[in-house]
Amino acid sequence: MFGDMMGMMGKLKETQKKVEETKERLNTVLVDEESPDGLLKITLTANREVKKITISDQLLEDKEQLEDYLILALNNAIAKATQVNETELAAVAKEGMPNIPGLDLFK
Repeated sequence: MFGDMMGMMGKLKETQKKVEETKERLNTVLVDEESPDGLLKITLTANREVKKITISDQLLEDKEQLEDYLILALNNAIAKATQVNETELAAVAKEGMPNIPGLDLFK
C-alpha cells in the first residue's frame, strides 16, 4: 500500500514539474489577433502576456474607434491564448494523473 502511495506521490511531483515546464514553454507560444480591416494587430503569449501591438496611423485619428478596436482585439486574443493555455496544461495534467477509478477529472 505504501509503495503505491509513494509511486503516486512521485508521479504527482513529476507531473508538477511537467506543468511548470509547460508554463515556461507557453511563454514562447505566440497568439496573433487583428481587426477585420487589419488596422490593429496584437500578439500575446499563450500565458496572456502582451508582446506587441501594431496600430495603423489611420486609427490614431479616431480615439474612440481605436479604443473599441483595442477592446475587441485584446479580448479575442486573450480568449485564444486562454484556450491554448488550458488545452496544453490539461493535457499535461491528465497524462500525469494516477488512474483512480471513479475519479475522471479530465474526460
